[in-house]
Amino acid sequence: MEILKDISALRLWRQAQTKVGFVPTMGALHAGHLSLVEEAKIHSEQVLVSIFVNPTQFDQVADLEKYPNTLDADLKKLKTAGVDAVFLPDFDQLYPDDYRYQISENDFSMALCGAHRPGHFDGVLTVVMKLLQLSEANQAYFGEKDYQQLRLIRGMVKAFFLNVDIIACPIVREADGLAMSSRNLRLTQEQRAIAPQLYQIIRSGHSIERMQRAIEKAGFELDYLTTQGDRLLVAASLGEIRLIDNVPYDNLVSLNKNNKHTKVKQA
Repeated sequence: MEILKDISALRLWRQAQTKVGFVPTMGALHAGHLSLVEEAKIHSEQVLVSIFVNPTQFDQVADLEKYPNTLDADLKKLKTAGVDAVFLPDFDQLYPDDYRYQISENDFSMALCGAHRPGHFDGVLTVVMKLLQLSEANQAYFGEKDYQQLRLIRGMVKAFFLNVDIIACPIVREADGLAMSSRNLRLTQEQRAIAPQLYQIIRSGHSIERMQRAIEKAGFELDYLTTQGDRLLVAASLGEIRLIDNVPYDNLVSLNKNNKHTKVKQA
């Protein structure tokens, strides 16, 4: 596994490759990230992973400072998973303009998570654009947990005619149903015991109003619970840890064992 610490090394490596599958990450890797790697290995001849904690997508400095740093463990996991190369840029390499130039979307990015995290998606779209340009990937792999992010990245790729396929991969969950996330490492023992209830509630098939009450009763501070297309999306916080999740909207009726005819109301 090659470690590429600067852009020139990445470009030199890319020149020698054919069909590259790319998995951009911020580190603190878990089974969800590794599932993206496994999918990339199936469809690509070479797999490239980036690790870069992107400061421009954090709306709070304290949140950035507390983001887990597990680089040594991450590299071991990626080597075991059979990754061909890892790109490890720093801020100055990716932002030689000091973030004066940005990618912005002025509609969907301002709703849901964007309404609660000003500037977040500008940072996400900007860094993903840079990484896609640098990697020249044939496919890039993203998890469905960050559903709003996935939709925005697909829209950006289409709007700017980027020659890359964005591949969505299913949410990977803990045994108790909690969607895997690097932020889960910051949950206290008490919060970790509560956290799986979020998934249990949104898959219940009850009305939006009933699920809202259940989420708040469980101890979450609810940001939103709403539908987008065929998905029911939620964001809720336990203390300072914000959790997001989603489930297929069309399947909610069949999931409700207590009332087979219950339908989720449009928010």
